[in-house]
Amino acid sequence: MLVDGSEAGLISGLFPVIRQSLGLTLGSLGVLTATGKLVAVVAGPLWAWAAHRWSRKNVLVLATGFWGVWGIAAGFARDFTQLLLLTTILAAGYAAAQPLVPSILGDLFPGPSRGRATGALYGGLALAGSALGPLIGQLSGFEDGWRWGFWTIGTLNVLFGLLLLLFFRDPGRGAAEPQLAGRTGTPAAALPTLDRAALLSLLRIRTFAVLVASRLLSGHLLLGSFAVVYLVDVFGFTTAKAAVVLLPLGLGYVLGTALGGFLSDWADRRSPRHGLPAALQGAQIAFAVLAYLGTQIDYGSIGPHALFFLLMGTTQGVNPGINRPMVLAVVPPELRDAAFTVYVSVAEALAWAAFTLGAGLAGEAFGLRPVFLTVLVGLMLANSLLLTLLHRPWSDDVRRLQRELDRRAALR
Repeated sequence: MLVDGSEAGLISGLFPVIRQSLGLTLGSLGVLTATGKLVAVVAGPLWAWAAHRWSRKNVLVLATGFWGVWGIAAGFARDFTQLLLLTTILAAGYAAAQPLVPSILGDLFPGPSRGRATGALYGGLALAGSALGPLIGQLSGFEDGWRWGFWTIGTLNVLFGLLLLLFFRDPGRGAAEPQLAGRTGTPAAALPTLDRAALLSLLRIRTFAVLVASRLLSGHLLLGSFAVVYLVDVFGFTTAKAAVVLLPLGLGYVLGTALGGFLSDWADRRSPRHGLPAALQGAQIAFAVLAYLGTQIDYGSIGPHALFFLLMGTTQGVNPGINRPMVLAVVPPELRDAAFTVYVSVAEALAWAAFTLGAGLAGEAFGLRPVFLTVLVGLMLANSLLLTLLHRPWSDDVRRLQRELDRRAALR
């Protein structure tokens, strides 16, 4: 997942020099990022289906490992069309990890520790990514440095595919549920991954439906894609200096994931009905306030912006440690691949594509500052209001799933 994310981050982190090298416009960044997200809407469900019919391990080995050859090929792109085609194919493969990894995580850890486990996973990714971000930015100082970035990370991806093939063990669907002990892997055959019946059964879970709607309003997704080019175009920093904020952004995300994991477990114990919904709401409000302070005010130097990016990363990092365990707590084991496909590969990808494509086009017409104000501040406040709808169904949906698991255990 780290290598997947780093390869995608090459485009946003080095776009100013890619733009100069290939003669692109600001709108090209929106097209490149949005197309990668849109292809995930199709590819994510297909990979989830393949994982159901084949195996999660084999899909991860192919789609997120050996698929790195397309990243190597992207380093040879000579114009925008070639770059767009190759990075889109690349993104189609990387779409596999987003729904499958959280599902596997739910099979590795029982409910009481899922928040901390999720926080540790995404925190570890962010910690390593925060170190890689500034290093990637330094490639802007070398001729064709962005090409070397694609070649290097694509090669690493192939190597990690080999490591997955040799050492990864799938625990089996439902392995961490005490009621299903000894029956791991059997529930997966109950429903096709994303047929109409499965989709309808997921959307009938009210908590999941609200979380999906909230994902469509997650304006903070825009930050990672446009952070560097925003600081370059709006405040006049160089690409290398602007890329410095990726380090505090990533470190803040690490802090947030750790905080979110413990906050998730603590809030659930403190108030089973309102704890997690309130924590998720608070994170959206805090991000909106910090985004205003960090992106709408020119401080004249990179230091204050880096501080606010650290804090924005912290509030953004809180989310995975809360929302992923919430999905796992209300969705049956056999539907979790499908649930994360809808939640991440479809809803998140559509939102990310809309934000990045819209930001690129609107940024050319009106400038990026009002775009950031609308998406990072206004939309996030609207998201916090939407999450109010979680307070009523959340604990009811958790109890409903536990009763179903108890019923299955009684039939053994």
